[in-house]
Amino acid sequence: MDLLVINWSEVGIKAAQFVLSFSIIVVLHELGHFIPARIFKCRVEKFYLFFNPWFSLWKKKIGETEWGVGWIPFGGYVKIAGMIDESMDKEQMKLPPEPWEFRSKPAWQRLIIMVGGVVVNLILGFLIYAMMLWHWGDKYVPTDGMTYGIGTDSLAQTIGLRDGDQILSLDGQKVEKYRMIALTVILKGTRTIEVERNGEKVNIDVPEDFAGKLIRHKAVSFIEPRYPFVGIDTVLKGGQADKAGLKKNDVILTYNGKPSIYYADFRTDIRSLKNQPVAMVVRRGNDTVQLQATVSKDGRLGLGAKTPTEPYYKEKTIRYSFVEAFPAALGKSIETLESYWLQLKLIFSGKVKTSESLGSVFSIANMFSGEWHWESFWSMTAFFSLVLALMNILPIPALDGGHAMFTIIEIITRRKPNEKVIEYAQMAGMVLLLGLMAYALGLDIFRIFK
Repeated sequence: MDLLVINWSEVGIKAAQFVLSFSIIVVLHELGHFIPARIFKCRVEKFYLFFNPWFSLWKKKIGETEWGVGWIPFGGYVKIAGMIDESMDKEQMKLPPEPWEFRSKPAWQRLIIMVGGVVVNLILGFLIYAMMLWHWGDKYVPTDGMTYGIGTDSLAQTIGLRDGDQILSLDGQKVEKYRMIALTVILKGTRTIEVERNGEKVNIDVPEDFAGKLIRHKAVSFIEPRYPFVGIDTVLKGGQADKAGLKKNDVILTYNGKPSIYYADFRTDIRSLKNQPVAMVVRRGNDTVQLQATVSKDGRLGLGAKTPTEPYYKEKTIRYSFVEAFPAALGKSIETLESYWLQLKLIFSGKVKTSESLGSVFSIANMFSGEWHWESFWSMTAFFSLVLALMNILPIPALDGGHAMFTIIEIITRRKPNEKVIEYAQMAGMVLLLGLMAYALGLDIFRIFK
């Protein structure tokens, strides 16, 4: 890995967005626990953004609560007196319960305190979506809005999709938004894609393992809008195109005698010519030059195409009034939660390997844009707020859902679970979560150096 080729400015912008986004999400999540705890007169001993083993970046005691910022950006916590939590404060639990402790409160109050963070994250994601829809509207490309059809990668072509196809339906159902095609194929296990090709309808059978292959090869965008090849935008230094003498702004007129009309078609043909020579006629300014390049062993020349200035797809924008934005945001929130739940099901079902889909803070931060764009920032913040809510409500000890599960059992059976059982379950949950975080971090480090 060459650290000099990393765009550190882009890395810094992504890191700043990650820290700001998760600070908002985590602080409000913990306030979701803190506020009902104080309403029900529980003593809150600590309120921390990020975790602080051994030391804190900043801390200050105000009243009974120590407020602080930790140095491990994996989340945050509130330490509520009389509760078996991340701190694993066993000594406090050996003493008789005090009226201001969590364990002294009725089960229904403890349940509200436990689910408060999840509720706040659900509301936060919903409100961000509502304000985004009100301010920016919903911009999307209709599935039938591809002027030149779709461009396909090698995986898409293995199942029979071709450059220029027009997507008509997935399993007989029309998908209105183009951006939902890949998600639907991956998450809902689409078995048939109907396309229009040269004026005829063609059914493409999708193999059962296709979703796993897309995730494994990081090819979630296995199709893209097809557009004219109007010129070269970038030439990779030291790549095959660079060695052949191709330059930015060159226009490839023909390659091996074939007209270069669409970039997707050009890219597909080049992939099939691994280790073979390609003779090109190139327009450079007012001149025409002939060049020859050798395609790399992985089917690449090392060049990027210019994006045409003329529209190569139709974009649609739905505008919402302030009132209309709320039901639309509810639908978008439900869609987001459903999509992420389907992703979890893919992992738990074994169709997708954990090692191929799991990531740590590095993977999460990398999902943010390399440029500071507020619409993108708030969209990611809303998404992660909803994801945090879903993950936290899972009935796993050490998560809010695990605490809520024991409390619900108590409400149903009218018997409080043994504190030793809760303690051991909490320890097991913490070991599981810390092990999972360490594994995810190791995977990301491996990917970076790979």
